[in-house]
Amino acid sequence: MTTLHREGLSLDGDAGRPGAAGTVPSGYFRRKMLIGGEWLDAASAQTLVVENPARKQALGEVPRGGTDDVDLAVAAAGAAGAAWARIPPRDRGRACLAIAEVLEHRQEELARLIASETGNALRTQARGEAKWVADVFRYFGGLAGELKGITVPLGEAMLSYTRREPIGIVGAIVPWNAPAQLASLKIAPAICAGNTLVLKAAEDAPLAVLMIAEICQAHLPPGVVNVLTGYGAECGAPLAAHPQIRKLSFTGSTAVGKAIMRAAADRVVPVSLELGGKSPSIVFPDADEDWAVEGVIAAMRFTRQSQSCTAGSRLFLHADIFEPFLDKLVTKLKALKIGDPLDDATDIGSIINERQFTKVCGYIEDGLRRREARLLTGGLPPREGPLAMGYFAIPTIFADASNDWRLAREEIFGPVLIAIPWRDEAEAVRMANASHYGLAAYVWSRDIGQALRTAHAVEAGWVQVNQGGGQLLGQPYGGVKESGIGREMSLEGMLDSFTETKTINVNMALPPPLH
Repeated sequence: MTTLHREGLSLDGDAGRPGAAGTVPSGYFRRKMLIGGEWLDAASAQTLVVENPARKQALGEVPRGGTDDVDLAVAAAGAAGAAWARIPPRDRGRACLAIAEVLEHRQEELARLIASETGNALRTQARGEAKWVADVFRYFGGLAGELKGITVPLGEAMLSYTRREPIGIVGAIVPWNAPAQLASLKIAPAICAGNTLVLKAAEDAPLAVLMIAEICQAHLPPGVVNVLTGYGAECGAPLAAHPQIRKLSFTGSTAVGKAIMRAAADRVVPVSLELGGKSPSIVFPDADEDWAVEGVIAAMRFTRQSQSCTAGSRLFLHADIFEPFLDKLVTKLKALKIGDPLDDATDIGSIINERQFTKVCGYIEDGLRRREARLLTGGLPPREGPLAMGYFAIPTIFADASNDWRLAREEIFGPVLIAIPWRDEAEAVRMANASHYGLAAYVWSRDIGQALRTAHAVEAGWVQVNQGGGQLLGQPYGGVKESGIGREMSLEGMLDSFTETKTINVNMALPPPLH
């Protein structure tokens, strides 16, 4: 395995067998949870193993947290809450900026850890995610001065103003596909707004999140940020149901998001949910060009093994360009290299774990059995050779005229793209909207008026025109329908998700005092 720097990764306990120059040649990372400023094992003393999915080998182990650990972390967050909320917002922002500086300095170290535990390729994915984490803390740190209210003109005899106040203890849960990026989007705005936080990391990819927690802890009072590790049913569910949690922020599947909402409903706790997607990519006939083909590949998130809720996995191609566009798409897709995530030559890494790998293969098998579906490239992964050593899936494209079969409706969360022809613009929009999801969408056309008309008609929280890149800080991001509630990544997202508005009215026309 490519070496990982030991510096900064020794949260508590043995980081492995140190080699020359302070590296861990085949690092087996033993990590603990951050609770109240201390690194602790689970109350049960149980652990869970973190796997390197590209090698099917154990990478490390973390505590298997449970209800007792949740109680301890929430108590620590509660004890730190009042003092942290009283700190001036700009000073909280300075703490976030200091965290950003360290994260930027150590981003290569963080990137290699991300690549090792997620299987995401270092060059095409993990380095960008590590850079993003530093940018998130810097962005929200700079917004601390915007945590302000307004005055309302209700007449000369009345002073009416509002305050933006922290909600309290935030419970946050993040998934494994972009763990560091998503953890930063919970931590930075929550603490900048004056809240304290208990975050549950994904059991498949907790190591990078714990490294971020270590850096945060060096710049924050104990208990402001607490990070737990464990399974969803044993650790995440007790966190969502804890009576002292005042806000829940969750990124993950729609099914689990619904369970989070049910847990929150009993206590009328506000929730922010960024959930699944089955995003459409609509290509008009004037976009039968390489730039659009490359954009569709980017939108499908093939270089993240399409393990993304914004993956443009339904490709609606105009019938006049259906075959030539797909020919170009297949050619470019086949040129991408699949392999070791830590190799700089690799474009596409591995699926996260055996369970997800088996699920993706199951969808491909369904496509191969369907008479109406035509396999254009990919298929089932090899059972022998280098790719069989990890959970490597082959980018796969099926052509089919139907938008109603399983592969065109369900979120696969793997590199399986369904291409569907259309002729009428209204038909394309109808098919795009015929989904219970509504997270992202992509439109491709040189006719900007046509493209914007389509973008306005598509039911999605985020639509890109003639580009397929990732989210940008500063834009409100989130879904509609069963793809979520609330917005992230922006000033509006921080204010709406992590503060409450208090209105204060002052009577300025008191009667004269009695003598």
